[in-house]
Amino acid sequence: MGKNFLPVDTREALDTLIDNSKSHPVVVFKHSTACGISAAAYREMEKYEGDVSLVVVQTARDVSRELATITGIRHESPQVIILRNGKAVWNASHYQIKAGAVAQATESAE
Repeated sequence: MGKNFLPVDTREALDTLIDNSKSHPVVVFKHSTACGISAAAYREMEKYEGDVSLVVVQTARDVSRELATITGIRHESPQVIILRNGKAVWNASHYQIKAGAVAQATESAE
């Protein structure tokens, strides 16, 4: 796991992320360890300089589903969702995931 990847594998950790989004944007990356496209997205997210909350869908499927329910955004993998004030303010999936776009969206959500 990269130095800026923070694992999210419990409902409690997800609740903490949502609470944290009230003070600053939170970047969540839903990653599949069995998908080549997700591997490419992971490498792209390694370029992002901020913290990335990592949900590995194979081991945290319930967290992934709950995030979809909370945000109203259909589950995809790979997928990046930026949370602010408890709501999704930006998302991208598959080849749309680019470190620069995530940085710009995070800055806009400040």
